[in-house]
Amino acid sequence: MRVIEYTLKGIPDAESSYRLMTSWLDPIEAPAVELAALYHQRWAIESSFDELKTHLAERRVVLRSKRLELVEQEFYALLLVHAAIRHLMTEAAAQTRQAAQDRSFIHAVRVLHRCLPAVAAIPPSG
Repeated sequence: MRVIEYTLKGIPDAESSYRLMTSWLDPIEAPAVELAALYHQRWAIESSFDELKTHLAERRVVLRSKRLELVEQEFYALLLVHAAIRHLMTEAAAQTRQAAQDRSFIHAVRVLHRCLPAVAAIPPSG
């Protein structure tokens, strides 16, 4: 087992140090700096999965369809909705000069849930 201790500089609210344990023993094959960066990228991906499965689908059965093409359709719909929410969050962050990653996905979903019934109440034009 190899233990890598590192710090995150310039990150607000970061711990004083982090420890990463890995079975990759060769520091040339797997440099500590790269493993630390990959670890944090992994958690960004895990957070996106959590947003999709837990917060966007609200703990319901995520993919209900029984046929493969409909499962794919549901999956892509969830990805599109997730991307749309993240895009709105990025636009909102830009208007307030904040970092998009500092915005709360859960808060954005709750705001959209409150706003969407009003949008649906507007009759189509034409």
